[in-house]
Amino acid sequence: MPESKKRKKRGHSHEDDLEIKSWTEGMPMSPSWWAPTFVTLLIVGLAWMVIYYMSSGRFPIPGIGNWNMAFGLGFMLVGFIMTLRWR
Repeated sequence: MPESKKRKKRGHSHEDDLEIKSWTEGMPMSPSWWAPTFVTLLIVGLAWMVIYYMSSGRFPIPGIGNWNMAFGLGFMLVGFIMTLRWR
């Protein structure tokens, strides 16, 4: 009886690595302070909003009312935009 043909393994090939490297070749890496900064901004914005809601609008800055929510959302927005630029 004849022997059946051997199938080629569909493993990770070297050409796939070259394709990925050529796509990311010209992109500069983010500085080392980038990731801690955007994580901190996201956490500060979240904490700001939690404090605002828990204090019924009296804190973190008394007297500005709903602008406290705008500040918290602003911190989180800047942190989120920084995540989009992270390499």
